[in-house]
Amino acid sequence: MAGKGWFRKDSGHRPWRLSAKLLIASSIATVIGFSAICTSVMLDMRRGEEELARQTLENLAAGIDADIARNIELYDLSLRAVASNLVMPEIKDVSKEIQHLILFDHAATARHFGVIQVFDADGKLTHDAASLDPAPEDRSDEEYFQVHRANPNVGLYMSRPMLRRSAYSVVLSRRINDSDGGFLGVVVGSIRFSYFHELFGRLTLNPGDTITVLRRDRTIIMRTPFDLDVIGRNLAERKNWNPTNLKEGGAYAGVGPVDPTPRLYVRSAQTSLFFVVVGKPLASILSLWHREVIRIGAIMLVLIIVVVGTTLFLAREIGRRAEAEDRLEELATTDALTGLKNRRKFDIEIDAEWRRAARNQTPVAVLMIDADYFKAYNDTYGHQAGDQVLVGIAICISDSVRRAGDCPARYGGEEFAVLLPGLSAVEAFAVAETIRLKVEQWSEDPNVTTVSVGVASMTPTAAIDWAYLVEAADRALYAAKANGRNQSVVAAVPQLALVA
Repeated sequence: MAGKGWFRKDSGHRPWRLSAKLLIASSIATVIGFSAICTSVMLDMRRGEEELARQTLENLAAGIDADIARNIELYDLSLRAVASNLVMPEIKDVSKEIQHLILFDHAATARHFGVIQVFDADGKLTHDAASLDPAPEDRSDEEYFQVHRANPNVGLYMSRPMLRRSAYSVVLSRRINDSDGGFLGVVVGSIRFSYFHELFGRLTLNPGDTITVLRRDRTIIMRTPFDLDVIGRNLAERKNWNPTNLKEGGAYAGVGPVDPTPRLYVRSAQTSLFFVVVGKPLASILSLWHREVIRIGAIMLVLIIVVVGTTLFLAREIGRRAEAEDRLEELATTDALTGLKNRRKFDIEIDAEWRRAARNQTPVAVLMIDADYFKAYNDTYGHQAGDQVLVGIAICISDSVRRAGDCPARYGGEEFAVLLPGLSAVEAFAVAETIRLKVEQWSEDPNVTTVSVGVASMTPTAAIDWAYLVEAADRALYAAKANGRNQSVVAAVPQLALVA
């Protein structure tokens, strides 16, 4: 039936859909909120792990730095003592044995310290703590000798790693000056690599952890894990490494200058001779964090699936319930035979339109339509034939009334009503005539099935109720029937004078 489908409201505007969308939106907001909170917590955990690792590495670097510095200072005291004793005037007048005793009696001795030696201004060995008659040696071409000879203000000097007396060592040296500051030679000692191996061996290190001792010019003195190919390299010559990445007392996370493993590096405060860099692989630092991320991520994924699944299920149930409510509402407000709105719905619609028109001061029109001679036709041809007539009239009405705000309804029995918001009496009369003529053309026997129409239109006022408008249209309908039926009559409102 043409009228039946046309009177359904667009399902996209149903209130239940807003509720389902609100449920879905709130669930999405909840998921996003919990995900954001978990992400924030996980990032805080990561920062906490990195900060804890940084503090641990700082303490380790500071401890190693202090141990090395303490041993170098102890050894330097012996070098200073030898250098100062050599320039005493009395040293020349005593025997070689007494000289040896004066020079080396208080010298620091340890299994990791090398033998202290003295070389003259030409680089020739003159005194050796290990022997009264040392074998001739010439160190004039060594780096430390040339540095001291060229610069009187060097102080204690640390050489590059070298092989000294069949052991890899770091040479420590001091310049010997005469009373006028002239160069008399150098006093030389060494710290063997065995000291560093023992020092690092006392530490509990994980695979991938590194400890690097560097000279202040960034030459690698020692490194664990030990690699002779790395020892002695100057990192200042690495073009792919920016020294500002790891400043004094700072930290750096990423790939270092020695190998491609990403680590967290911490650098100790630089002393006058060396500094220490401790590194720990980022994968090791974040291993526990990665496990927590996977665990919490899996839990969140399950929760998200549950929330989304529950939300979709509830949204579907809300939809089904809303559809059922819509069907019930349609049954409650729709005439089952004709598909038009029933009188209950018509009263609701006219009340709402009357209030709106009162606010906007616009007219409201009503058509009251009645089938002519319907009782006689129904008695003659039966109720089924009568029902077909009513359905035909409803189709004619629906085809003539197409605006969104219009409301055609079955008012009762063979009587119909049409609400036409915003139309004047003249415009409403034109609609009434369209309906009347369509019914007349549709009917096989105009003398049997025609309609009479009462038309009323007015602008609402505070003192008048919409029932007054319906009553006016109803009286106009009676007038149309009294005048011979199959015609439309307009009620003159408010005097209710009738005009054919």
